Amino acid sequence: MTHKKPRILIVDDEPNNLRLMMQVLADRYQLSFASNGAKALEIVHKIYFDMLLLDIMMPEMDGYEVCRRLKADEKTKHIPIIFVTAKDDSYDETRGLELGAIDYIKKPISPAIVNARVKNHLELKFAREKIEQQNKKLIKASELKEDMERITRHDLKTPLNGIINFPRLIRMGGNLSKKQLLYLDMIESSGLAMLNMINLSLDLFNMEKGVYKFQPAQINILEIMKKSITEIQSLPETNGIFINIMINGVPADKADSFLVKGEELLCYSMLSNLIKNACEASPKHETVTISCNYVQDKAYISIHNMGAVPENIQNNFFDKYVTSGKKSGTGLGTYSAKLIAETQGGSISFDTSEEKGTTVTICLQTQPSTSASGS
Repeated sequence: MTHKKPRILIVDDEPNNLRLMMQVLADRYQLSFASNGAKALEIVHKIYFDMLLLDIMMPEMDGYEVCRRLKADEKTKHIPIIFVTAKDDSYDETRGLELGAIDYIKKPISPAIVNARVKNHLELKFAREKIEQQNKKLIKASELKEDMERITRHDLKTPLNGIINFPRLIRMGGNLSKKQLLYLDMIESSGLAMLNMINLSLDLFNMEKGVYKFQPAQINILEIMKKSITEIQSLPETNGIFINIMINGVPADKADSFLVKGEELLCYSMLSNLIKNACEASPKHETVTISCNYVQDKAYISIHNMGAVPENIQNNFFDKYVTSGKKSGTGLGTYSAKLIAETQGGSISFDTSEEKGTTVTICLQTQPSTSASGS
């Protein structure tokens, strides 16, 4: 396989200098020549070049001005420029580098130095371009993966409709035992849970992209908590953990409510993740306490357990894929909780120590958000 030689434009108003450069570089590179700055700019906009070797002292338009114009143009600003000049003052060299040149070769030139500098800078250019191409491919692959996952999640809803709806049709036929009715309830509940998971994953994707449309309603978050707690306490990993709910320092009663502005599915997912995490982190036979308080027009929900967040993840506790000590942990629970809280116009924070344990605090609005979209 043959490879094209890199193309270099040499700009100098002295014919002898152009001939010398041709003798030094012609064997390795495709060379073009310009005797002044205006001609150089004209050629560069017609032909692609991998590098420019540019004299500074030229009539009408000096090399500095040529460099400035090339770097100001989106189409040519990435072309590496090496100044080749008899000006040997450090001020001149500094000025050239500040304008965007990558190197400065002084005349009279050394063929060995010219060859080495040109070779090294071209290798750096090609390596950088290769990395940029690889990054573009990775980004494209990531976008394709996201598109496929989003399509898959969307398409899963069709078979789920059957799983959710057929149990209701079967019940209508009658003549079912209590065990059969229980199984149908379990099938329907599992289908609904999966549908909620799919909907939430699509919502989280939109939140990450900043395009989620937040539609707040007044919801009783105590009902959502109790539903989450019932499901969480049935899990083997939460066995032996007690959960208390407090409202303004008093144990919650069945008739109590704690109203916030949010979306039911989002709050359910956020609280389920955080309460489950608290139970898993809590020492056995300890109590997880959920405290609900109003402060002016804000609603605060604090979830406390006696376990401490490991020091190695404290600084990035809410980051994506951060987890510690859980074999099946994905590191998405606290990340999604933060995303959901902020999308609903709220915030989330935590405090942890070996002596006092860990408290995760969610702040939500009690009044309608002034914005219709997520943060």
